[in-house]
Amino acid sequence: MTRVVVDTNVFISSFFGGNPKEIINLWKTGSITLCVSKDIINEYIEVLNRLGLKDEKELQELLKIFAEGHNIIFAASTPSLTIVKQDSKDNMFIECAVALKCSHIISGDKHLESIENYMGIRILNPKEFLEQFHSSCNK
Repeated sequence: MTRVVVDTNVFISSFFGGNPKEIINLWKTGSITLCVSKDIINEYIEVLNRLGLKDEKELQELLKIFAEGHNIIFAASTPSLTIVKQDSKDNMFIECAVALKCSHIISGDKHLESIENYMGIRILNPKEFLEQFHSSCNK
């Protein structure tokens, strides 16, 4: 099973369709495993609330899936890393991926994307991830 960390920008964009929504649908259907930490969950919820999406039906469904733990792994603790110097909050995604031995971080953040690979963890934008995921499924 492919373990991924999904950056907040991709998670939030999934509410508006496109490739991010397809990635979240892969998680919902069990095709990929979503890996999160307490910091990542808190940021998802904080940004959704800030955008006024807290009452959306889809958000309630996602929170229910989180609570039930389907296709999701929670990091109890993560290493403290300073890989992304331009935006230190981005390090939580790498820390989670390292702690849970993920294969990918899916992000639209240029600071993260510029790293491309950290300890064998590929950092891809949603389109790149989907292309790679679908091509590996068709082999």
